[in-house]
Amino acid sequence: MKRPYSQLRASLAIAKASLLAMIRSPTSVVFSLLFPIIFIIVFGSMVDTNQVNIQIAFTPNSDTAGLLYKAIAKIKILRTVTFSSSHQMQEALDKGRIAAIIDIRPDSKMLFLPHYHVQMLTSGSSADKSPVVRSAIRDVIAEMDNRLFQKNLSVATFDIKNLPGRVYRSIDFILPGQLGFSLLMAGVFGSAFLLFNLRQGLVLKRFFATPVKRPYLIIGEMLSRLFFQVIGFMIMVALGYFIFDFTLVHGIFTFAEMLLLSLFGLIIFMGMGFIISGVLENESSIAPVANTVTLPQILLCGLFFPVENYPAWLQSFCKLLPLTFFVDGLRKIAFEGIHIWQMPFEITGLLCWAIIIGIFAVKLFRWE
Repeated sequence: MKRPYSQLRASLAIAKASLLAMIRSPTSVVFSLLFPIIFIIVFGSMVDTNQVNIQIAFTPNSDTAGLLYKAIAKIKILRTVTFSSSHQMQEALDKGRIAAIIDIRPDSKMLFLPHYHVQMLTSGSSADKSPVVRSAIRDVIAEMDNRLFQKNLSVATFDIKNLPGRVYRSIDFILPGQLGFSLLMAGVFGSAFLLFNLRQGLVLKRFFATPVKRPYLIIGEMLSRLFFQVIGFMIMVALGYFIFDFTLVHGIFTFAEMLLLSLFGLIIFMGMGFIISGVLENESSIAPVANTVTLPQILLCGLFFPVENYPAWLQSFCKLLPLTFFVDGLRKIAFEGIHIWQMPFEITGLLCWAIIIGIFAVKLFRWE
């Protein structure tokens, strides 16, 4: 009795052959593994306390009508953010989303002259930024003292209270970005060139003569990329964790959730490569088009610099790109300890991109 044709076995066979081809390809290894590792080592070894844009918050009871608040609000490197509740503000401080919580209270130590008590609340999560905030506020107070008082008096008293918290290192920002970079480059460039060469070599035409269906062929290619990326993913995370103290809040469970999130990135970026290879007729056109797709995401999605450093009008565009959803999700899982089901914005964005890209990838797929 003739055994029925198994589409799943066909996908696995395609995945195995494609995985072996990727491992043997110097280009795949360089873009997917070597470049990200180099970036992780270089940026992870750098010590940089200069921040272009530092976010702070004021307590609900702060005096926001006085001279001191207005002077602090004019400091260019500080940006004030607001929260709907004190609990959210404290949570943002604990997770390193803001550098400090500042409380400004007027007091009556000096008659007929303004005087304030300023308290700055920081945590270990913002240890790299809080000294900058502290210095900026002290400079403002000193400048106001020089202008308003002539007898060594002061416009305010200022003290700092440090809370224990998770230390935020540069590697906690860099490593998720490099994981996204690796997945983007391997997915777009690897898939585009591979599928185009298979079509040019009439390999896909031979597949067309077999019972294997188009979706299962695409699934097989995705599985091979997934296996390859898992290897690179483990190497990069291990490098960051054991050498540069990369934060994995829940250990192996955090790693597993990061790996699960990578499935969304894999589908989206490979789909982009499939679309490029299905639309173009000339191999020499693949690289320019692929660079047009990948370069803006590399520059605008917070791989090397926070998205908050860009102008407000550009931030709105940056936050809608698939690589931004992916990298932001990785950072929240790794450092903040947020679970996948607690990130509705990032997951919804990735799902929308995956559905759109997946539909176009299947529709534009050509056998020859």
